[in-house]
Amino acid sequence: MSYANSKIPVSAQQGVHEKLVERVERHRDSPFRKPYTEYNLQAFEGAMAAWDRASPLILDAGCGVGHSTIALARAFPDHFVWGVDQSEDRLNRRKPYPEALLPKNMLLVRADLVDFWRLLADEGVSLARHYILYPNPWPKIGHVGRRWPAHPVFPFIPRLGGVLECRTNWQVYIEEFCAALGVLLDQPVGWETFDAPSPLTPFERKYRDSGQPLYRASVDLRGI
Repeated sequence: MSYANSKIPVSAQQGVHEKLVERVERHRDSPFRKPYTEYNLQAFEGAMAAWDRASPLILDAGCGVGHSTIALARAFPDHFVWGVDQSEDRLNRRKPYPEALLPKNMLLVRADLVDFWRLLADEGVSLARHYILYPNPWPKIGHVGRRWPAHPVFPFIPRLGGVLECRTNWQVYIEEFCAALGVLLDQPVGWETFDAPSPLTPFERKYRDSGQPLYRASVDLRGI
C-alpha cells in the first residue's frame, strides 16, 4: 500500500519526562483560570442544546475529520456523540459521508478542547465514554508542556468520568498519559498494545498498515 509509509515519532526522549509528575501535581493543586473565549462558549452552548441530556454522552476529543465520531455514533446508537476539534477545515473534510448519511445521534463541534473540557466540568457533565485518539505527540523534549498529560487542563479530564481511552503510536506518550492519570487518581494506570482490526481513525488505519505498534490505555473512571 503506497499510503502505508507513516513513521513513528522520533525523539531524544525515551521515557516519561523527568518533570512530568511535578507538572501534573502543580496543575492539580493550582486552579487553571484561563479566560474562556467567546467562540468556545458559543460552541459549548450549541453542543449542550443538541444533546437531550438523557442519552449517555460520548466525547471524541480531537476528532479530526470526524470519521471516529461517525464510527462511535454507529457503534453506540443509544448514545449521543460529540466530536470536537479546533480545526474547521478538518471538520469539513468528513468525506465520504454526506450530511444526509451522517448518524443522527452525533454532532461535530468546532472548539478548543482546553475550554471545552473545562466547560464540561463546570457544568457537571458526566461522560459515558471519552476518547482521545492519536493526539499530536509533540515528541521534542522541550515540547512536553504541549502534550495533554503535562498541560494545565489535564486534571479536568478524569473529572468527567466514564470510560476514558487514549490511543497513540508513540510509546512514550501512552506512558506519560498513564503516569499523569495515575498521579491524579492515586493509583497505577496500565496500558497495552493492540491490533486495531477495525480502525477508528484514518491515522489509526495508516499507522497499523505501516506496521507500527499501537498503544492503548482504557480506564473506567466510574466510581473512582
